[in-house]
Parts: sequence; C-alpha cells; structure tokens
Amino acid sequence: MHSLTYGEVSFTEMVSIIKAYTAQDPTMEYVIAVGTDSQNFSYTKVPVTVGIHKIKNKVGQGGIYFFEIKKIKKINNIRQKIFYETNLSIELALKLSTIFEESNILHEIEVHADVGYNGPTSQYVAEIKGWVRACGFQCVIKPDSYMASSVANRLSK
Repeated sequence: MHSLTYGEVSFTEMVSIIKAYTAQDPTMEYVIAVGTDSQNFSYTKVPVTVGIHKIKNKVGQGGIYFFEIKKIKKINNIRQKIFYETNLSIELALKLSTIFEESNILHEIEVHADVGYNGPTSQYVAEIKGWVRACGFQCVIKPDSYMASSVANRLSK
C-alpha cells in the first residue's frame, strides 16, 4: 500500500499505523472506509483505497488514507467493472476486519461502492448493497461514498 504521509508501507505496517492513529484519542469514534474505482485507458486502472478519520472531525485534524493501484486487462462492461471494484473492496475489508479483530481495533469498516441512484450504475445499487451487507459491512453509496467516488476516483485519472 502507499500513503502520501507514510510512503510505501506493507499491509502489516498499514494496520499498525491505523492502530496508532485510532489510539491517539481512544474516546473518539473513527470511520474506517474501503473504496475502489476504475478508469479505462488501454487497460483498466483500479485504485483500491482505505481511509480513516474521526467521526466528529474538527477543522484541521483531517485523516489518513492508503491506496494501491492495480492495472488490469481493460474491462468494458460496466456491470463487470462495478462488481470487480466492489469485490476488491470487500476482500480488503474482510482482511482488515480479521486483523483488526485480532489486534483489538474495535472500529467498524464501511465499504464505499461507486454506485448511486442516479446514472448508469443505478440498476446495480440493490445487488451491491445486498452483497456488501451480506459480507458484514455497512455499504455506503454515492453521493456519500467518498473513498470510492472521490479519493479512488481522483487516483484513477
């Protein structure tokens, strides 16, 4: 994974950074969100992101995020792209959830899906939300799915 703040980090290092970040103020609730987006070129560029911030975020306190960018064979079908993106987010959320539980990090993980009720992805909202919830995570969609529709989207360009 990569971080603008910490540079290249292993998965284990990322978990340690998240643990230290959330330990700074143990009375605060944190949002830990995983999101993925993609953009087609001659290949499909797929950034997978993990973000952490305080729920009652005060001006200037911000948050941190990590990302990994995959380059895969071009996916032209929108349904396949949406399901591929969501699958990557779920896989990472499951991996984080397991490690967090073992490390006693008691913060829920949201999966931010790049679907919404407006636009071409609207027909997939129910399926995606059901799938994510069945995997044990809260599913956040557009316009609130900032880790997918803002952070990963910016990295996909």
